[in-house]
Amino acid sequence: MTDNVFAPPETEATAPFWEAARTGRFVLPRCRSCSEFFHYPRLFCPFCGASDPDWQEVSGKAQVYSYTIVPLRMRPVPDEWPVPYVVALVELDEGPVLMSNVVGCAPEDVHIGMPLQVTFGDADVPVFRPA
Repeated sequence: MTDNVFAPPETEATAPFWEAARTGRFVLPRCRSCSEFFHYPRLFCPFCGASDPDWQEVSGKAQVYSYTIVPLRMRPVPDEWPVPYVVALVELDEGPVLMSNVVGCAPEDVHIGMPLQVTFGDADVPVFRPA
């Protein structure tokens, strides 16, 4: 379990996700019954209700579904966090949509439909860079 106060908590449901992230792997739960990938990690399938998901490594390929540029330090954050920064809804090639950051480019270069690839930021949190 990470001791970084900015990382989401590790729970029984999310442990496989964080264990893989610590080794640079991007995994998602996939239902053994209906074969759907889903995110956020949980102990049951949100599509059919089955329990005991199978964790599978995914491509990490995605596209920007929607985004916003955070222009200022609106709340206390570490000085090393860049401002402005991009908060995005990222649609994975495997289907799920998750919230993350787009890094590795100027915020004004981000656009809907922009191809992305996962990378790992502070505390092994998956973030996305231009593909």
